[in-house]
Order: sequence, then structure tokens, then C-alpha cells
Amino acid sequence: MEAGDSDNDRPLLALVIRLLGIAGFAVMAALIKLASERGMHIAEIIFWRQLVTVPIIATWAMLAGGIHLLHTARPKAHAVRGLYGVVGMIFNFGAVILLPLAEATTINFSAPIWAVILCMILLKERVGIWRWSAVIAGFAGILIIAQPGDGHIPLDGALVAMAGAFMIALISIQIRDLSRTEQPMVIVFWFAAISVLLAAPLQPFVMQAHSASDWLLLLGIGLSGTWGQLLITMALRFGKVSSVIVMDYSSIVWATLLGWLLFSTLPPATTWLGAPLIVAAGLIIAWRERTVRKRFADQRAASGT
Repeated sequence: MEAGDSDNDRPLLALVIRLLGIAGFAVMAALIKLASERGMHIAEIIFWRQLVTVPIIATWAMLAGGIHLLHTARPKAHAVRGLYGVVGMIFNFGAVILLPLAEATTINFSAPIWAVILCMILLKERVGIWRWSAVIAGFAGILIIAQPGDGHIPLDGALVAMAGAFMIALISIQIRDLSRTEQPMVIVFWFAAISVLLAAPLQPFVMQAHSASDWLLLLGIGLSGTWGQLLITMALRFGKVSSVIVMDYSSIVWATLLGWLLFSTLPPATTWLGAPLIVAAGLIIAWRERTVRKRFADQRAASGT
């Protein structure tokens, strides 16, 4: 059930919250790239990214009324979300490491395209000409950016980024389901806790000594990631996935700015040619989903069901 089907639907608030959350993730992505350039392993980055979150959320819960606020009646759903989330982090962090920030961010915009495909496969949803056209346009945009065999970015990096976008779409469906019964604080806490447990066994093999600035960098990744995770999860509680996801496109502005300031890189012309196709595809999908849902709601209202 979509957020718009409940009394919690507050679309404008959801858009603002999502926008702020995306800004947090943009900062996190830039810090992850800096950490990788300093030789930190992706498994260690994931571990500290999530470990920082656990005490923050636990403290928040205690201040809000007690640690019992983190109780869940759906441990299996959280376990699946945690497993998928770790896989998603591997791909999305890997994309940031392998690609320039703007290109990694732009390919991530294909998440709505994957969401359409997932709805068709998992939910047996009928996909019409509008959404199929958007899917084709979106993948055309990815091909323009990646230029397989003759591009400015590595093909393996583009494939990793596409896998990350697929996981974003899959995880968004999971979060939406969890949000029906769980508070954002609970969803983020259990994701962080499960991720730490999954990443901890790898640490003796990948962890290394760090300078004070390295530790600050890891702390920054954890804080900005927690900020982003809380806010995008909260946005899905107040608005439909198809509505709030339009705010994700603001991340290209942050990625371009941070890429220029921190890494002295600017996207080439191919990125600016392909990005509008991917963004347009996402917007068409969001518009079409809202139109279809409104039509269905009107039909139900007219029939009195």
C-alpha cells in the first residue's frame, strides 16, 4: 500500500525531507571516494558507516522514551532488508569509488527504471507504452554516458552503478513495506545493526591503522549517511515512492559541485546528453504511476468499493 493510501500522506513534507536526505547522501558519497583514495577498503568503510549509526539511533530512542522504541515484531523482514542493504552498499559505494561522482550519481537515477521491471516481474503489474518508452529512453541514456568500448568511464564501473540502482529500487519496495508498521528510527537502527554484524567478520582482514584525519573522514561518512538514511526513510512514510523519488535528481547538482571542488573533475558532454534521458525516464514513470493510481482510486470511489 502506498503512503497516499494512508492518513500519514503529507506529500510536500515528504519532498522536503527527501531533498535533505539526498544532500546527506551526496556528502557521504564524496567522503567515501576520499576514503578510498586514502587506501581504505570498502568493507571497512561499510563497517564504520553503519557502526556510527547504532549509538546515534539508540541514544535518540532513549531520549524519545526508551530503548523499547526500537523493538520490532518483524525481525525476518529487517533481516532481509539488512542483507539486501549490504549488497546495495557494496554496489553503490563501489560505483562511487570506480566512477566520477557525477557519472555514478547519474546512473543511480535508473532506479525508477528498475522499479518498473521489478513491478512487472514480482507484482505481475501490466506495463504500458508510456513506462516501456521511459525504460528504453533511460537505458539509452545510460549507454550514451557509458559508451561501452569507447567511453571515458570504465565499463565495469558503469555495470556496478547499474547494479546499485537495481538494489535501490528493490530496497525502496522493502522500506515501503516496512514503513507500514515500523517507525523510520526502527528501520534505520536494525539495518545498521545487521550490517555491522555482517561486516564485522571481515574487519581483521581489511582494517588498517588510521591517522586522526582518517578517523574524522570515517566519522563524517557515518554521520552524513545516518542523516541521509533517516530522512529518505522518513520521506517514504509521508509520501509515495513514485512522488518523492523526483527529489533524488537534485543529487546531480551536489555530485557535480563536490566532484569539481574535491576532485577537480567535471562531467563531459556525453554525461549531459545522457543524463536528461535518464531523468526524463524517471519523471515519466513517476507521472504515469500517479496517473494510474489516481484513475484506479476514482474507479473504486465511483463503484463504491
